[in-house]
Amino acid sequence: MLLVATVFQWLPERACLYLKARWSRQLLAVLGVRFRATGTPPAHGLLVANHISWLDIYAINALAPTIFLSKDEVRHWPVIGWLATRGGTLFLERGSRAAARRAKEHLVDELRARQLVGVFPEGTTGFGDHVMPFHGALFQSAIDAGVIVTPALLRYTDAADRPTIASAYVGDTSLWECLRSIVTASGLTVNVDFLPAISSAGVDRRHLAHHSHQLISRALAEFIPSREVQPDVSTVIEIRDDPQDELPSDSLPTGNPNPTPADSSPA
Repeated sequence: MLLVATVFQWLPERACLYLKARWSRQLLAVLGVRFRATGTPPAHGLLVANHISWLDIYAINALAPTIFLSKDEVRHWPVIGWLATRGGTLFLERGSRAAARRAKEHLVDELRARQLVGVFPEGTTGFGDHVMPFHGALFQSAIDAGVIVTPALLRYTDAADRPTIASAYVGDTSLWECLRSIVTASGLTVNVDFLPAISSAGVDRRHLAHHSHQLISRALAEFIPSREVQPDVSTVIEIRDDPQDELPSDSLPTGNPNPTPADSSPA
């Protein structure tokens, strides 16, 4: 907190990325969570992943320091909101089309500056046993900025390398209940599998969302073979009258543990 309050914003970008990764690894260590990675962590572009826990953000940052898009209410959380703001988090105000447009423009600017920006297109957290449909609007920024999209699969396993829901931040689970579950879990490991990047050139956002969803679903099926990849029609949520330049306010890192209904309207 002292570094963030004093010199963080004046440090070279390389130093800031190093500190963000180091702090995230330290947090995982304090909580007793190990992490593993496969594939090549991206250095820039749009990173999209399935969403299980608030811990997802730190797992990704430990491997590939990322600017995340978050709900505006997180900005007002004690300590956490202040750290997120100083750390470069992008915020989106719920229910405001003008704010959504500004956030989208800011997102495009960051991508064009060759930053790595992360989003969770499911729009809510789940138990990690399957990949919920993706909101397509979040992928428009990658097209507008002309950058690649890198899908990533997040999995949590126990000491025996079996899937576990110890870190899941869903339903009526409070932050403290989730934290206690994480700390008391034995041998909890977060696995981050970086999948092949997808070019955004010459495609629309539905294609990017569908392709990303399929890659993550198929990667998950290797560990949970009983789950089939969801059919094409259900992999992307698209609102017919949703303007191309708006982002869904419910497709952001966890701020509320209550899942967003699958048919909720973006922005």
